[in-house]
Amino acid sequence: MRFLSVTSVPKLRWSSPTAFTMKPPLVSVAFLVIGLVIFGIGEALLITAGVGVSPWTVFAQGVTNTTGWSLGFATFIISACVLLLWIPLKQTPGMGTILNAIIIALVLEYLLPYLPAFESYVANAVLALVGVLVTGFGGAIYLIANLGPGPRDGLMTGLQAVTRQPIALVRLFLELTVVAIGCALGGTLGLGTVFFALGIGPAVAIGMQILQLRSTAH
Repeated sequence: MRFLSVTSVPKLRWSSPTAFTMKPPLVSVAFLVIGLVIFGIGEALLITAGVGVSPWTVFAQGVTNTTGWSLGFATFIISACVLLLWIPLKQTPGMGTILNAIIIALVLEYLLPYLPAFESYVANAVLALVGVLVTGFGGAIYLIANLGPGPRDGLMTGLQAVTRQPIALVRLFLELTVVAIGCALGGTLGLGTVFFALGIGPAVAIGMQILQLRSTAH
């Protein structure tokens, strides 16, 4: 349970001094891109497994069932609303906020066709779990780069700053809330959804803890 000791995004030697900057350190940009690519790979593994989508996608499905919007448009509207919540939480966007959408979309576009799914449900369930862990580690890397989070990660860090609760618990609360709303609106729940809702917070926190320990060791 040591991951519960992570109560904020650590600042390491490759973290940018500020999130919103026109001249970010190159090392921060490099880690931002690496983290987002790994994040995208994790998302791709979860999708390929086919045993359940992420809680936010379940939420978008529910909104689609209620409004008749397309899944893509519902996802866009949800992201826009989440960004509006940044204002009272005093979250600062940066190039990472934009690159989050671009890089992850590119990784999904070009990697998904090459990821085979297994015939065994158990194997695909394991693949989904690996996907959650990989996503969390990638999230830890890009958040520590401190060049601006994506909409959902920014909501997580903003709520953490207000509540002073561990990052893992804040993310768990967020994921369970959106998946509950999504299911109530008719979204589809799967085992992968459960893995993501319960595991992404601890995965991000553990990733941050590992990176901080390695940085201290060096």
